[in-house]
Amino acid sequence: MKKSVLAAVLVAATSTGVFAETLTTNEEFINYGIGHNIGTQILGDGSFELDVDAFIAGLKDGMAGEPMAINEAQIQAAFEELQAKQQEKAMAEAAKQKAAGVSYLTENKSKKGVTVTESGLQYRVLTKGTGTTKPITTDTVSTHYHGTLIDGTVFDSSVERGEPVQFPVSGVIKGWTEALQLMTVGDKWELVIPSELAYGANPPGSIPPNAVLIFEVELLEIK
Repeated sequence: MKKSVLAAVLVAATSTGVFAETLTTNEEFINYGIGHNIGTQILGDGSFELDVDAFIAGLKDGMAGEPMAINEAQIQAAFEELQAKQQEKAMAEAAKQKAAGVSYLTENKSKKGVTVTESGLQYRVLTKGTGTTKPITTDTVSTHYHGTLIDGTVFDSSVERGEPVQFPVSGVIKGWTEALQLMTVGDKWELVIPSELAYGANPPGSIPPNAVLIFEVELLEIK
């Protein structure tokens, strides 16, 4: 089992794909899957560059029950330095996003048809619905939406998934909660949401910190 795991990790780390052609047993399939998952996680992390030789050396020693070739203090110091660099990078990215967002909001609010609310939310009516009732915070609504960053990067879209989404009006970001209470069924609006009405400095997923978010939102139904 140990040799199979090691072989699978070696394949994931080197990305040759050749070894996969020789897999025949369920045990090999499972172990290859474990190795590929590790490789995928490392690839997706992006916080450091993997030194494959050092990684494999540590893996071999650990699997053989050997003591570490370096001491805990060296590892801890290395992690602390990495974390400091990551924090510095994150702060720089947050400042960059903040400046870009302020610039975008300033430009967008002068465009024809854009309304700016007291909170700073910006919206533009794309399609006027025929409904007369507006949702309140205790309602649940069904919507279609398409969300992008100011550079056009799509981070979430029910339109692309082809399936509307239901959620409570009070259960979403502040910019959405405010906008939904101004809409009627059939309305389709473009929302430009300042970061403080979205996710601020601690966003989920691939959304950068302090990002201004742009949504096209269609209110389909009030439950």
